Amino acid sequence: MKTPFIYGHTVSTQGFTNREDSCEKLYLNLTQGINTSIISPRRWGKSSLVEKVILDINKKNKTIHTVQIDLFSVSNEEEFLELFAQEVIKASSNQWQDWVTAGKNLFKQLIPQITIGTDPKIDFSITFNWEELIKHKNEILNLPEKIAQKTGKHFIICIDEFQELANYPNFEDLEKSMRAIWQRQKKVTYCLYGSKRHMMADIFNNSSKPFYKFGDILLLPKIKEDKWVDFIVKGFKRTKKSIPKAHAKAIAQLMKNHSWYVQQLAHYIWQKTHKKTDLDIFNAALSELINANSPFYQKIVETISKTQLNMLKAISQGETQLSSAAVMRNYRLGTPRNVGKNKSILMKDDLIDETEGAYQFLDPAFELWFRKIYFKEPYLLDDSTLGS
Repeated sequence: MKTPFIYGHTVSTQGFTNREDSCEKLYLNLTQGINTSIISPRRWGKSSLVEKVILDINKKNKTIHTVQIDLFSVSNEEEFLELFAQEVIKASSNQWQDWVTAGKNLFKQLIPQITIGTDPKIDFSITFNWEELIKHKNEILNLPEKIAQKTGKHFIICIDEFQELANYPNFEDLEKSMRAIWQRQKKVTYCLYGSKRHMMADIFNNSSKPFYKFGDILLLPKIKEDKWVDFIVKGFKRTKKSIPKAHAKAIAQLMKNHSWYVQQLAHYIWQKTHKKTDLDIFNAALSELINANSPFYQKIVETISKTQLNMLKAISQGETQLSSAAVMRNYRLGTPRNVGKNKSILMKDDLIDETEGAYQFLDPAFELWFRKIYFKEPYLLDDSTLGS
């Protein structure tokens, strides 16, 4: 039987839950020509949201070409420009013959090399001489507008892991070129998002950067607890299993409504459940989740500094005045300057977040593991805490 709970890859149909407001906002933005950047911590469902909205757009709007590009494995500007051109051309038509024609006719300065395999939908690629590509990159960046003007259709271009561009040599020149060209396009709308929240915020919220006020910024919230409870209970019921509402609520609360971890823990519990979930099943699944992620958590604490580790200890114990003399002394945080520097590093690496003067771990399972390792705090539940 197929699990109703999905994590580890995007979810746009089954497993997608309660993003109605965000879906509507993004759908209206993109179909009405409003460039949008999405900012939130990792694994909160940005990619699934975009995929769901694009799926809806493709169903309802036949006058829009949609493009989805993932820059996770793209290592330099030249590869980005080639991928951008390739995906834009592919989105412009369902016929690979049209792709070849477009590749030959749309460029004035650049000479593309087109490769087509036995399955064009998978084996179509377009490459350029890299020296010429950098020299005439504006041709690539303006390609969707040029095609849109010819076809009379609009483009929506979604770029995941957009912050990876900032790691390329000469990114500032590329950034200026993109902004200068994309802001003048009339028939192209961009959705830009990524998993490194602070890099994305610097690109779009920094008034000294070209992409400042490029469009709307969508801050993706967590899914609310009651929505998760309903989703989990229905997922079990749909697959002829049952879970007490209190157990579903405990999943959401333990994982602090974190999309990835709620789905992962729900899946582990569902997988171990024959008919109805009980306390032993719940705790076995929770232990499995923590153990599965332990190597990753161990690597985190091994790669941060001693004072950063101590800061995590302080935060895990609910300390909020990290710069106070007592906290710095008790947890050996170093000087006030060390505190400020380490706080910035931990926030930049998405290990902690600050909300209304309080600090918290962004990864709820990491926090459970951390408190067990360093403070011997148990994370397994009993009847009094789990309920029935």
